[in-house]
Amino acid sequence: MPSEEEQMSKALVRIFENVVLTEEKSLQAGYFKDLSIAEMHTLTAIGPYEARTMTNTAEDLGITTGTLTVAIDRLVKKGYVHRERDKRDKRIVRISLTHTGKLACRMHSKFQRVLAKHILAGYDEKDRKHLINLVDEIDKYVEQQLKRYDSSENIRATASQVAQDAIKEKN
Repeated sequence: MPSEEEQMSKALVRIFENVVLTEEKSLQAGYFKDLSIAEMHTLTAIGPYEARTMTNTAEDLGITTGTLTVAIDRLVKKGYVHRERDKRDKRIVRISLTHTGKLACRMHSKFQRVLAKHILAGYDEKDRKHLINLVDEIDKYVEQQLKRYDSSENIRATASQVAQDAIKEKN
């Protein structure tokens, strides 16, 4: 019989993998089938409102600006992102979503809300609140662990390589 830690570990990995696979399949079956899940997450990081700098967006995604540049090049070609140099400081590049990019971002957000709604639907109010608190605690713990490793360039290099591999697979 597996230990509680093994059960939890396997469940967390399955949840992560299944959420990512569900997102990917949802994209492939929908209007935005030309987007990879990594590209959709890039659109989400840019956000539907104000233009953002490449540097801030790369930091939010945990990747280098070089890796983000490759992704943004593809998203510009596909018509999801607009890129321009800052009018006052030409060294700064600002990116924003096009109308189509905003639509994709909203649809992905709706997908995530529907997923959460269905997960919570089987619980009464007390259990929903308890589940949300448990998930928040897991999220905080994982975030703390990430911050511990964040100072290590090895983690950033690994994240960058994963992003680059995902981009290569799309081609």
